[in-house]
Amino acid sequence: MNIHEYQAKQLLKSYGCPVSNGRIVLKADEAKSAASELDGPLWVVKAQIHAGGRGKGKFKEAEAGEKGGVRLAKSVEEAETLAKQMLGRTLVTHQTGPAGKQVNRIYIEDGSDISRELYLALLVDRQTSRISFVVSTEGGMDIEEVAAKTPEKIVSFSVDPATGLSDFHGRRVAFALGLEGAQVKQCVQLVKNLYRAFVEKDMEMLEINPLIVMTDGNLKVLDAKLGFDNNALYRQPDILALRDETEEDPKELAASKFDLNYIALDGEIGCMVNGAGLAMATMDIIKLYGAEPANFLDVGGGATKEKVTEAFKIITSDPNVKGILVNIFGGIMRCDIIAEGVIAAVKDVGLKVPLVVRLEGTNVEKGKEIIQNSGLNVIAGDNLADAAQKIVKAVKG
Repeated sequence: MNIHEYQAKQLLKSYGCPVSNGRIVLKADEAKSAASELDGPLWVVKAQIHAGGRGKGKFKEAEAGEKGGVRLAKSVEEAETLAKQMLGRTLVTHQTGPAGKQVNRIYIEDGSDISRELYLALLVDRQTSRISFVVSTEGGMDIEEVAAKTPEKIVSFSVDPATGLSDFHGRRVAFALGLEGAQVKQCVQLVKNLYRAFVEKDMEMLEINPLIVMTDGNLKVLDAKLGFDNNALYRQPDILALRDETEEDPKELAASKFDLNYIALDGEIGCMVNGAGLAMATMDIIKLYGAEPANFLDVGGGATKEKVTEAFKIITSDPNVKGILVNIFGGIMRCDIIAEGVIAAVKDVGLKVPLVVRLEGTNVEKGKEIIQNSGLNVIAGDNLADAAQKIVKAVKG
């Protein structure tokens, strides 16, 4: 789960991290009073969406001279004007895709005198199963671009959970960023605060880009992006309360409410599978035979008839889906339950695209019998390869 920049800064501030003073604006008529509560003489007006690249992004139907979703204002009146221009419009960045995202919130904060821009991030390293730091002197840029062009400017290291974080790690970050004097002490404390926040709030990613050195020599978190482990949200009610459902894919949001593992993709064949490994194999074989999967959907090992029905509804709600492949290997999951769920869903929402079902495992004969006696136009797959070939052929015409 992701949160907005202003929420991330409020959270980091509660952990003692230095951030700018700012105000959130939800309605255009609130912009002037929000800006007047800040000191100035420079205000930064930021569109709040769950995507990076806002400063370089463009609004749809942008007027000449518009410079994206992060702009500077030199007066309260200008800050108000910029906020009104952004609210309700669609911002397109390299991370939103061509559809963009509608701006429903604006963050106005005090400007900062910047001397240097740096990069600092914490994430869970899957290779080491540890929390890792990623730091670079090239702040303000996409870290992927830095990694591609100047990888030597990125320093990465992990923290041994047996010994935990120490001042040494903070000094290592400081030296990698070229900090000196009092800045080193500030960096050590900042690293401690960030690490504690990361662990206590079950984050999976914490990115500060940029971390700035101001002209007075002090450090400040100028922009922050936080991501949280969805599987740990049950013990983080304060974080869950920050969720902005308008920023999420409606299909993925619906899936989360039924404990379905769903990720929308750009293809034309909807997939309903049990087990992450089998789901990946199903997606691969669809590509092997010349088509693209429209989603990753794992109904899990203990799916009920109701859960399968909802999964089918989510797949069919995607207008890009031209065919559906149901691939079930019944271990814990029973094939007859899947069959009943598919039949119930088809009768509920209708079947307007080809449907191929491949069942194997527990109660497989009973599951096949349910589908055969349903009276529905369902294509049976003898095995995974056969099922994939049949759905690709049906979609390709």
